Amino acid sequence: MNALLKLATGLLLVSTLGACATTDRLANVGQAPALTPIVDPTVTAGYRPVTMPMPAAEPASYQPNSLFSSDARGFFKDQRAAKIGDILTVIVTIDDRAQIGNTTSATRSSSNTTGLNGALGSIFNSVAPADVSADAALGTTSGISNAGNGSVNRSERVTTQVAAVVTQVLPNGNLVIEGRQEVRVNFEVRDLIVAGIVRPEDIGSDNTISSTKIAEARIAYGGRGQITDVQQPRYGQQILDAILPF
Repeated sequence: MNALLKLATGLLLVSTLGACATTDRLANVGQAPALTPIVDPTVTAGYRPVTMPMPAAEPASYQPNSLFSSDARGFFKDQRAAKIGDILTVIVTIDDRAQIGNTTSATRSSSNTTGLNGALGSIFNSVAPADVSADAALGTTSGISNAGNGSVNRSERVTTQVAAVVTQVLPNGNLVIEGRQEVRVNFEVRDLIVAGIVRPEDIGSDNTISSTKIAEARIAYGGRGQITDVQQPRYGQQILDAILPF
């Protein structure tokens, strides 16, 4: 009973959400997408100030007979990311190809014959049918045959760049980075997420690092929007796939 109630509640919620989405689509039929008006972003509904990991504040100081302070960001200072809040560019280059083929074959056969001789054979012949001989009173034959084929042919290629922020400095000096990029074209949004651990020594002089040098790398490349929505099964089909046992 509880399962049926939960199922009915879920179907009701899904149908309500589907009706709202359908109403919005019907309201925009034949109309061009509206442009967002220019307003102060800090007064719009849902605005949230950006909070990012920041290094501890250090008071600026001047060396004797020097025109530059300790917080200067130019000239001879290393501009590569090194502290929490610094930004570096990750060059994502993925070109993976895998081809795997497996073939297995197994065959086994066996045959056994058992007979009776002497007194037992005479007794057996007296009670057994005429076409059954005691010399081959029992015979068994068995056989097993198995064959299997499997193959994998995969090719993936992604080449792009994304800026990442240093979110943590580990005790050994390695940097934990994370970056996210969103690009919207019409009604489709492309998402790119990069996260992992890098060595400061692997960061180039131009403040870039290859994705192949990121330890514990987590790279996600996908999209969301109308095109992705069309490629996904409908809510009803997803629910049936989840609850039907066959």
